[in-house]
Amino acid sequence: MRLTATTFVSLDGVLQSPGGPEEDPSSGFDLGGWLVPYVDEGFNEIAGGWFEDADAFLFGRKTYQILASHWPNVTDPQDQGAAKLNGLPKYVATSTLTQLDWNNSHRLTGNLVEAISELKRQPGRALQVHGSGRLIQFLLQHELVDELRLLVFPVVLGKGQRLFEPGVVPGGWRLVSTRPTPSGVVGHAYEYAGKLAVGNIAVNADGKEELQR
Repeated sequence: MRLTATTFVSLDGVLQSPGGPEEDPSSGFDLGGWLVPYVDEGFNEIAGGWFEDADAFLFGRKTYQILASHWPNVTDPQDQGAAKLNGLPKYVATSTLTQLDWNNSHRLTGNLVEAISELKRQPGRALQVHGSGRLIQFLLQHELVDELRLLVFPVVLGKGQRLFEPGVVPGGWRLVSTRPTPSGVVGHAYEYAGKLAVGNIAVNADGKEELQR
């Protein structure tokens, strides 16, 4: 399976507590629910479409607990995201949770890189990560993310947990799709392109700028 990581971020890269104040108020974050005013049909189409290739899910502890408190209550058969989340296998990277009550949930134990690599070797389409900022940072560090899917919201929060914290591992990404919504949200999908490539802008003998890659 390909590992895809999907998350909601503000313009300044914050991903903390997008759906409501109660999701994650850690470190005194009091701006929870910042995505709600921008949810429209376009947002639902992008987010719902990204669920289509899911064959399994991978979560960090905190995101798993947030989702497990909400999605089992969504029983609308027309909600593809709910059907996928409630029915497909869910793997949780946690050393503290010992009881996972959400249907078809499994705790990952032992070496996390090896466990996730083994999941990726299983047949299927996408092993999807949603939210789980700390987990995504870990996956990026170990080059385990094949596709990064970002829904960028037109808000600046100025505080909160960010997706790309200082110390994130440099890397290159290839844009494969982008789509705006009427409310100003933009969905981007990037495929991992390997190590970061750099170059230089220099002036040649003719006095013209040229790119040196």
